[in-house]
Amino acid sequence: MGLNTSAEAPLPVGQVSRLIGGWIERLGQVWVEGQITQLSRRPGAGVVFLTLRDPSHDISVSVTCFRQVYDEVADVVSEGARVVLLAKPEWYAPRGQLSLRATEIRPVGIGELLVRLERLKRSLAGEGLFALERKKPLPFLPQLIGLVVGRASAAERDVLENARRRWPAVRFEVRNVAVQGVHAVPQVVRAVKELDALDEVDVIIVARGGGSVEDLLPFSDEEVVRAVAAARTPVVSAIGHEPDSPLLDLVADLRASTPTDAAKKVVPDVGEELERVRQLQGRGLRAVNSLLDREERGLAHALGRPVFVHPQRMVEMREDELDALLARSRRTLGHLLDRADSELAHTLARVVALSPAATLERGYAVLQRADGHVVRSPQEVSAGDVLRARVAEGTFSVEVSAPDAAEAEGAEAEGAEADAPDAGAEAAAEASDPADAPDAAGASQ
Repeated sequence: MGLNTSAEAPLPVGQVSRLIGGWIERLGQVWVEGQITQLSRRPGAGVVFLTLRDPSHDISVSVTCFRQVYDEVADVVSEGARVVLLAKPEWYAPRGQLSLRATEIRPVGIGELLVRLERLKRSLAGEGLFALERKKPLPFLPQLIGLVVGRASAAERDVLENARRRWPAVRFEVRNVAVQGVHAVPQVVRAVKELDALDEVDVIIVARGGGSVEDLLPFSDEEVVRAVAAARTPVVSAIGHEPDSPLLDLVADLRASTPTDAAKKVVPDVGEELERVRQLQGRGLRAVNSLLDREERGLAHALGRPVFVHPQRMVEMREDELDALLARSRRTLGHLLDRADSELAHTLARVVALSPAATLERGYAVLQRADGHVVRSPQEVSAGDVLRARVAEGTFSVEVSAPDAAEAEGAEAEGAEADAPDAGAEAAAEASDPADAPDAAGASQ
């Protein structure tokens, strides 16, 4: 219950201390688990003093018990041991100090520790902290390696010597921490966070030598596991020996069986890399030589073809083909010209045979009236008419006279004889019409 106090009516220190003691006494007995960090067992003293610490947090509390209570577990409980005790909180009013009065102490056995670790393992796995997709790849050649390890330990020596033997230029940022006991968890967590905050650190190795299950418990602590899971930098776990498997191995990005194995997995071997470079150079050289040989063979095969051996042969073949085509074209053109000439000669002969001028050359004449019409019958003219006569050599005018009866009959008979044997004359007379045929004299000329 709250107290009614003020600056004018404060409570004395003794009263406040007694009130706190009364409230604490109401708590009663409780079971408490922790790790013994200090143990004071004076010869002849009837009371044993202990300090019980929470290994996951920087919190501790004083514990007292009677000597006979501690003697029951003295053979299995010492500093660093995990215990569960039944105690009643006590408040020492004169000094204002809280402590626990233990009436029973039980050591935490290995079997119980393993059960708790298995329960914690399942809980963290359910959160996905051990999932493979969360694992970050390690750099091929780290320039600066963060190392969390015990001071002057064999694990530190193994990592440094093996790494520098493999790659002499490698550098380390070392954080020496307690690797067992009550201070291990906070120091390991702080060291991992400090190294993770350095941008130049490429990978972090958490290393420790072998030990018992109790010695390796700090590396299965939930706080350590969560700190490693939250790190941006890849973390390598190198705890203990091959059979040891703390929870840190499951959350780390890479698990090494030993500190020496961690150095081999994180740092490449300069000799092996040089040999790999030489092998790659040899493979590249062989590949280039194989390619050049294949191309040379292809080029030689191409140059061995007849078109490259005798390039002029193709021109000569085309020249022969061109000569043959020219000769063939000349023959074809000659045949066409000869045929056209023959056809033209036949056509000319036909034209000459049918020409009115040829008829006039044989002595015929064409009579035309003044209006240009050809006279075809005596009935078309009268005595005294002036007609134009066209002959082979030109034209002249004639006058029609009246014939007697005997001449008329003879003229008719002669005209009939003239018309019967020569069809060309009739055609000439028809063609001599100035409207249908060219001038007879012009044709003759």
